[in-house]
This record gives sequence, structure tokens and C-alpha cells, in this order.
Amino acid sequence: MNSKKRPKRAGTLLMTVGLLLVAAALFLTVYNLWDERRAAGTVTQTLEEMAPLLETAAEERGREAVPDFELAPYMARPTVEIDGRDYIGRLDIPVLGISLPVLSRWSYPNLKTAPCRYTGSTYAESLVIAGHNYKSHFGSLKELVLGDTVQFIDVDGNIFSYVVCQTDLLGKYDVEEMDAGEWDLTLFTCTMDGKMRVTVRCMAGTA
Repeated sequence: MNSKKRPKRAGTLLMTVGLLLVAAALFLTVYNLWDERRAAGTVTQTLEEMAPLLETAAEERGREAVPDFELAPYMARPTVEIDGRDYIGRLDIPVLGISLPVLSRWSYPNLKTAPCRYTGSTYAESLVIAGHNYKSHFGSLKELVLGDTVQFIDVDGNIFSYVVCQTDLLGKYDVEEMDAGEWDLTLFTCTMDGKMRVTVRCMAGTA
């Protein structure tokens, strides 16, 4: 009699585990959709608040004979505070149809808000920007090809134009390789499985 009950109990246990796994997968899917929508909403709101600031800065910059950064390439990066976070400017990638605010400091919590300055500076021609692989952030970065254009506008209204010159797939811990080379701008994000880094290298100029 006991031998008959054991297979039944085992079957019930397997069914319960299966239902729990399905529920967990469903919860994860719903959470990811919510998180993606939250990230997109935050970007939209931040850009709306940043727009008039960049407009005013551009008007003031137009009255300057020589931008400050040209006189001092290693000057401190100007920032603007929005909702308690410091931003250094806006990144535009026309071919992907995205405009994104860029935070001044990299951290995992910041990445869930907007792309972040990882190292370097536009003024010293060494800026590296990290972004989450949200669709509304850097999720489509892998679609960029040689010759595509990228633009960065700092909070002082200075415009920097770049051309995609190389794309790489780096290992998760290739920190030194990320900073290697004389690239004016580097953009990167993780692959969906988190094991690699999609990396786009750019040089100053226009296509």
C-alpha cells in the first residue's frame, strides 16, 4: 500500500514544483515589463526637465568666443541636478531613434535610471558611457554599424559629434580592454545573459 502512495506523492510534488516555476517565470516577466516601462518613463521625464536647461546653455554659449573646455580640456565636468541626481548632458543616437540623459557617476542603481559616465570626459576625448540593456536605454546598441553617427550635448550646450568606427564584444571582466585604445567615445552595455559586453567605439567627426 505504501508503494502505491509514494508515486502519487512524488507526482504531486513534481506538479507543485512545476507550478511554482511557472509562477516564478510569470512574475519575472511581469517585473521586467514593469521595470522597462519605469525606466522609459524616467528617461522621458528627465529629458523634459533637461530640455530648457540645454536650450538656455546653448544660447549663452553662443555669446562665448571660445568654450571653456577648449582652454582647459581637463576642467571639472559641469553638471545639472534633476530629481536629486547629477547629469552631464544628453546622448543622441539618431539611427536608433533614442535620446538619453547621461548621469555623471556610474553605479548599479544609477544604471536603472539612465546611462552613466563610466570614465573619461568629452573634453579630454576619452568619454566612456555605460548603459543598461533596457530597450529604452542601450538595448539596441548592437545594431549600430560603422559610419553611424552619435552626438553628445553637455549641460553647457556644447555639441560633440562622433562616428562609429568599431564594434566589439568584450568579456564581462575585461575592464582594462574597455579603456584600451585612443577612442574619443565608447558606449557599452551587457548582453541579455550578462556574460559579455556589447561595445561601440567612436571617433570625433561627422559621417
